[in-house]
Amino acid sequence: MTPVVKRLRFRRFSTVQLLIALAVLLIGAPFVEELEGGHLILSVLFSLVLIAGVFAVANRKRSLAIALVLAIPAITMRWINQLRPDLVHPAAFLVCALVLLAFVIGHLLHFILRAPVVNMEVLCGSIAAYLMLGLMWTVAYWLVDQLTPGGAFSFNTNRGAQSMNGFTGFYFSFITVSTVGYGDITPVSRAARWLAAMEAMTGLLYVAVLIARLVSIYSSAKSDDA
Repeated sequence: MTPVVKRLRFRRFSTVQLLIALAVLLIGAPFVEELEGGHLILSVLFSLVLIAGVFAVANRKRSLAIALVLAIPAITMRWINQLRPDLVHPAAFLVCALVLLAFVIGHLLHFILRAPVVNMEVLCGSIAAYLMLGLMWTVAYWLVDQLTPGGAFSFNTNRGAQSMNGFTGFYFSFITVSTVGYGDITPVSRAARWLAAMEAMTGLLYVAVLIARLVSIYSSAKSDDA
């Protein structure tokens, strides 16, 4: 292979970049939402996470092509809904984003479980996959809330009518995946209850399987060195 071909060879982005994008979104969400134009900033951060996710799992051109096919309508409809909500219903981009997030998570898990050694890429990929799970359920809760007449969730606070978009969805999802559950938001529809139960079980199983896998990889590497 010539040097020119080597330089043109396709390379995927690092999982570290995806983890940074996720951290900026999740840490910044409760603060920027209160600002004027905060929802616009959240849309920018969410779009960056989706783009980072696309390139983080695109280790082959076929994977990149599929991810782009999923990402383009999700991001496009998100921005149309942001700027002209009368043209695109939120459910349209939520469904597209849900499929894209599931695709990215699946590739991240494949990368983690088949890794021969534990390195920075694997560790960052493991954390990013966990955060992406919480983000995926955030989108799912928002979708169910949009499609359920009368609301799929009960808000046990004195702050009036609320919805699962923005930071509220992030909050409920990550409280559920960590199996904390403060009781200030309660799923009331069947779909919402099922999603909450599935997320809690997934969060527990993910941590258990991930720890077992990483310990197995690390132990095998130590045995080979010995």
